[in-house]
Amino acid sequence: MDERITELEIKLAFQEDLLETLNATVARQQQQIDLLQGQFRALYQQLRSAASTAAESDPLQEIPPHY
Repeated sequence: MDERITELEIKLAFQEDLLETLNATVARQQQQIDLLQGQFRALYQQLRSAASTAAESDPLQEIPPHY
């Protein structure tokens, strides 16, 4: 009986360690996702501002550089 309890305690200890490791991994991945979302938003804003700037300047009205 004591042997079974000891074996269960060992398994529980390993499961707790695994759970802590997985939790740390998920937390780190969430931080990476948050960082990537912030970078994506910044790139999206740059793209929108570049598109609006390009729409404001009409390339047909611009003089080509060789003139």
